[in-house]
Amino acid sequence: MKDDRKTTLPGQGLWIKRKGLSNTGILLLITITLFVLLYAMSLILFKDSNFAKFSVFFNLFNNKAYLLMLALGLTVVIITGSIDISVGGVTGLVSMVIATMLMDGRTNAWWTIPVSVAIGLAFGIVQGYLIAYLEIQPFIVTLSGMFFARGMICVINASSVPITDEQFMSWSSAKLYIPFLYNERRNGTRDVAYLTPAAIVAIVILIILIIALKKTKFGRSLYAIGGNPQSALLMGINVRRTRFLAHVLCGLLAGVGGFLYTLFAPSGNPGNGYGYEIDAISSSVIGGAMLTGGIGLPIGTLFGVLINALIERVVPLLGIVDASWPRIIT
Repeated sequence: MKDDRKTTLPGQGLWIKRKGLSNTGILLLITITLFVLLYAMSLILFKDSNFAKFSVFFNLFNNKAYLLMLALGLTVVIITGSIDISVGGVTGLVSMVIATMLMDGRTNAWWTIPVSVAIGLAFGIVQGYLIAYLEIQPFIVTLSGMFFARGMICVINASSVPITDEQFMSWSSAKLYIPFLYNERRNGTRDVAYLTPAAIVAIVILIILIIALKKTKFGRSLYAIGGNPQSALLMGINVRRTRFLAHVLCGLLAGVGGFLYTLFAPSGNPGNGYGYEIDAISSSVIGGAMLTGGIGLPIGTLFGVLINALIERVVPLLGIVDASWPRIIT
């Protein structure tokens, strides 16, 4: 007799059929299919916009490496059933701190890396403690964090601060070319695809997070808590500590995302990072993460970010110049 019973994966809180796709797998398949369809439509509708070039495809990722960091952090906390809307403010704060540090030319650019990480960790630790151990609503805590970060940006400097440091600008302009991915131009030269340092960092962190969520006890605990916190507690999982670490990780990734954003747009500005928390949440949700918790994959978040980047590129080609429309469509 055929066994078609449903079972549950340990630590993931997801019901699946033994020989079928899980809910997470179905959502991931939908996300990938949506991206492929959108890109194929762009190829057909905008033939003169070079969508068929490898460099154009890779630039979708190069230009949104910072958003992937923010979205991955959101994915982690969303899996636990929580939220963090401070990541956009943290991004802007990090960019302003970096610009101010490098303004007089007396600070070595290498110091901007640990400072960016420290800012993100500080937000993650404080907010994680308030949410996990004092049980204050995540929305209230991270909304306060967002306002605090926004206020601190203007306290540090209320005007735009361009970055001219040679070391930092060399990181910003560096490119790793991929020799076997190129298109021939009409003049006979090659248009070679490349990755920026920000994109390389984002790929490395993405791979680490994929392995961590799938293979480690911490990753399985995130899914268990998002699926059913009471059941996770009965399984011996330290729910408070796991929620705390999830927010610490989100803060850390927001700090890294702020650094990568500054590489992409080397300047400090009070408007930097504005609304990026919405872009990060939408990328996570488009990628298959469920706001109720228990479901979500980092690879799905990657495709959510790519869909966001594709929409942002396609909308102007439709003749819509208002910058708000890409977010409305997303």
